[in-house]
Amino acid sequence: MNPFELTKKLMSIPSVTGTEREVGEFLASYLAALNYRVERQNVAGDRFNVMAFAGDARLLLCTHLDTVPPPPPAIPIREDDEFLYGRGACDTKGIIAAMLEAGERLRRGGIVNFGYLFLVGEETDSIGAKTANTLQWNTEFVIVGEPTQNQLARAQKGTLMVNLNVVGKAAHSGYPELGVSAIQNLFTVLEDCETADWGDDPVLGKGTFNTGVFHGGEAANIVPPRASASIMIRTVESRVHVEEKMRQIVGNRATMEIVGASDPQITHVVDGFPTTVVSFGSDVPHLGNLGKRLLIGPGSILDAHTVGEKISKNELMAGADLYERLVRKLLI
Repeated sequence: MNPFELTKKLMSIPSVTGTEREVGEFLASYLAALNYRVERQNVAGDRFNVMAFAGDARLLLCTHLDTVPPPPPAIPIREDDEFLYGRGACDTKGIIAAMLEAGERLRRGGIVNFGYLFLVGEETDSIGAKTANTLQWNTEFVIVGEPTQNQLARAQKGTLMVNLNVVGKAAHSGYPELGVSAIQNLFTVLEDCETADWGDDPVLGKGTFNTGVFHGGEAANIVPPRASASIMIRTVESRVHVEEKMRQIVGNRATMEIVGASDPQITHVVDGFPTTVVSFGSDVPHLGNLGKRLLIGPGSILDAHTVGEKISKNELMAGADLYERLVRKLLI
């Protein structure tokens, strides 16, 4: 299967986080048919990581199997002369195809000391990466695939994901003075968070705050007794420092649940390859036992998670070239 056909096949298998089993089964069979030694690592329920080895691996090509949910209606899988379109095109099913193409070229050239690691759960809690990191690895490098427009990320911002909850007091909307608006009080907390200084790093740039989800109230004629929000901070300071800053801002005005967090990452770079800095998250923080971590892949993060997700065919093939060159540089 050529890389374009493989990308379309992978996109045709829905794999929203939590439902990766079918695409994992397909890849395990596909890699076994290519004479890789294939192993599965159980993660949770029927979900598993896929590991495949050409020989004794010094290096792993690694990315994730899951996608974010498609918008209704689902994005149709299609192609034109320039692009492949569909959920997962660049994040990261096109990247999987580029990695497999690179691997076949490497094996034809006599290089077999590499393997693949395809992970579940990156889009939420990175449970696949955390589980894989518990194994005893002898690898020296892990190349993590994310859409970086084929540039090596030299740094990645950290994350702090938080759920905020506020409890007010219900009252008839005709007598609002008898109630306490949870929505208004949560708005005030979020405004203070929005205007806070989340740091400015000479390499990573500014930290940013985003309210991604907001829920509140019961009806238009009731003073809202409850409100909640889910927020994401892209951090340029240590997670401990950012979490403490968040707690100081929130105080006792809301309850705070930490959903996930990671420190900013400085990743491995290689001479002769262009570099960038990325603001998105990845499995990189959770793969420290696999060796030096690199972050690179075809596609643009600006297309990921969108209704028009796509990947350039030229860039996908350039990604295969890049992975092949990068592996050769690291292993020879």
